[in-house]
Amino acid sequence: MNDYFSQHRFPEEIKTMSYEELELLSFEVRDFLVESVSKTGGHLASNLGAVELTIALLKVFDPPKDKIIWDVGHQSYVYKLLTGRHEGFGRLRQLGGMSGFPKSCESDYDVFDTGHASNSISFAQGLAKARDLRKEEYEVISVIGDGAMSGGMAFEALNNAAHIGTKQIVILNDNGMSIAPNNGGLSAYLGRIRGTKKYADLKKAIKMKLSRMPVVGPGVISGIHNTKQTIKFAVLEEGIIFEELGMKYLGPIDGHDIHELTDVLELAKEESGPVLIHINTKKGKGYSKAEENPDVFHGIGPFDPVTGKPNASSGMTYSKIFGETLTQMAAADDKVIAISAAMIDGTGLVPFQKKYPERIFDMGIAEEHAVTFAAGMAKAGLRPYVAIYSTFLQRAYDQILEDICLQGLPVVLCIDRAGAVGADGETHQGIFDLSYLSSMPGMTVLAPKDGAEFTKMLKMTETMTGPCAIRYPRGAAPQLGDAPLTELKAEKMCEGSDCVIWAVGSMVETAVKTEELLREKGISSSVYNARTVTPLDIETLKDSVGDKKLLVTLEDNVISGGFGEKINNALSQEDVRIINLGWPDCFVEHGSVSELKERYALDERSIAERIAKEL
Repeated sequence: MNDYFSQHRFPEEIKTMSYEELELLSFEVRDFLVESVSKTGGHLASNLGAVELTIALLKVFDPPKDKIIWDVGHQSYVYKLLTGRHEGFGRLRQLGGMSGFPKSCESDYDVFDTGHASNSISFAQGLAKARDLRKEEYEVISVIGDGAMSGGMAFEALNNAAHIGTKQIVILNDNGMSIAPNNGGLSAYLGRIRGTKKYADLKKAIKMKLSRMPVVGPGVISGIHNTKQTIKFAVLEEGIIFEELGMKYLGPIDGHDIHELTDVLELAKEESGPVLIHINTKKGKGYSKAEENPDVFHGIGPFDPVTGKPNASSGMTYSKIFGETLTQMAAADDKVIAISAAMIDGTGLVPFQKKYPERIFDMGIAEEHAVTFAAGMAKAGLRPYVAIYSTFLQRAYDQILEDICLQGLPVVLCIDRAGAVGADGETHQGIFDLSYLSSMPGMTVLAPKDGAEFTKMLKMTETMTGPCAIRYPRGAAPQLGDAPLTELKAEKMCEGSDCVIWAVGSMVETAVKTEELLREKGISSSVYNARTVTPLDIETLKDSVGDKKLLVTLEDNVISGGFGEKINNALSQEDVRIINLGWPDCFVEHGSVSELKERYALDERSIAERIAKEL
């Protein structure tokens, strides 16, 4: 496969290729993606669905002069492949290798570093307006999925498009899914127009016929706007919301027909104002395993391309424990409610959804709404559990602070993928949540050391009267001993005389391994599992210091504003030397979690060496 792409000069050659050759190219691209991603893991289904669209974009437009912005960016592999980066796929998402998302430092073709949803239209709008102010000439195109379109930021940008009035092209890639199938009013609306091409075909036919009338044609076209409104509402039962917002609407278009795509993109280039092109695609297109299970192949580890089965099982993950435990809690208490933001499967809530479909709510990619929706439910006497990935919960900061904490409501935030997550890189590393959550008045922040403790913490939240956040990492949950948990007190894991290590969450396992390495060096250390960041167990903390020479804090969070700094404040009057170990105040790149910990000296061997030098 690499030989094929090495023998061609893409994207330049796409301009001169016939449509038959472009069709053959689409097959080559899909074969390459399946073979490559099966080895490295990555986002597969979304990219298979964007093959023809990417080819059409590169045929019609001229990046990097023209700016193409990929919302989220998980569908940009084809774009990377066809803009000269085929050799990078051998180390896709690996430490020091090519990112799985657009990165401006990686290529001039990547305009915007993305990874989160719903921001592409806003960024493109700002870019386009700057172009106008600077009197430059280039096209600005944003590609956004129907899942990302459910985010409030996308609507804010659409609402402002007509007011700004600047030329930008928005391509709505509609496959009826984000990671899992979409729901909600917008999804239903798109579904109603997804199956019809009457409106687009009628507009195109009228324009083509009138343009051939040399005398009256242009005048009729320029004056047809009011008539068009009547035609539009006559063809469709519902008016097209995008045109009502002031954007020219083109679609729906077959997103797997390169000829049709290039035609409509050329038509969009002729417009002077904002344009929205609505295309229909199939997630996982061309690979039967991904077509049948697009949610599984949205983001997948290495797999067998013949069977589609993953190469290794991840065991009992925190996500699975969460889903199973919450389902059990719901059986005993009909007030228990589950809420997620387009992550039902990813957060482990499928068992809950199957058993209690009337008590689970998928808000789409709308974290702010999900959190305040939960606040309303809690105010009415229910027990809502909101499951969102750490890095995505950042977008709901204001709602957590104002709508939950200020009100003192018993909403439980179940924060999946907390800490370093590895291959998805900077935009997905959940290393900031301890800092922003633990500063909120009234918020209890918990972090289990293992699966058994996680289950107990979840059950403990049923009796809490205020807001609570439980943060836990991606992947398999270890078992470090089934200690009792009846109150929010720290757990002593082992006793030593030279130093004391206070660790929280996933770093407790690292602390235990560090203690073993120190013992081999003749250094005796105590290890404590903090369990809670706020409120901190200050009584146990002060008792643990004694006459120790050194106290070390370990956390899977940035040091600034994190767990270690809270311990520093609590012991400010004590005569003890403290070292805080955690992620540096920077954006941590992609790579495996173990590799990243070694790079940033957060693995047990590096920590043991640091402690030995300090004593």
